[in-house]
Amino acid sequence: METTHTLLFVLQVLVSVALIGLILIQHGKGADAGAAFGSGSSSTVFGSSGSASFLTKITTGLAIVFLGNSLFLAYLATQNIQTVPTSLLDQPGIVMEQQAIEQDIPAVMEEQSEQLDSDLPSLPAQ
Repeated sequence: METTHTLLFVLQVLVSVALIGLILIQHGKGADAGAAFGSGSSSTVFGSSGSASFLTKITTGLAIVFLGNSLFLAYLATQNIQTVPTSLLDQPGIVMEQQAIEQDIPAVMEEQSEQLDSDLPSLPAQ
């Protein structure tokens, strides 16, 4: 699952860089007015029709891939969030039973008081 997420993320970055490059290469609609007055648009690399249709089709295809990949990455992210508990309250509690040691408590207290009595110096009585 982690490798799929990584591959899709790398694809997302590559498609976004390609989209940015293609959009910057294309000329705007205002450039068509300049071409009508003899700026030489017929001597383009992509033919006499210009590069608009070719670059537009590639840009549209990359935009569809970008959108689909974005939606799929968002779906994978929500699936990862749903499987991991978000709070300590979401986890089931572990209940451990504690044995009753009430019988041993008085014996321990008596032993400690005897040890304390023998170790301490006697205080003068008033």
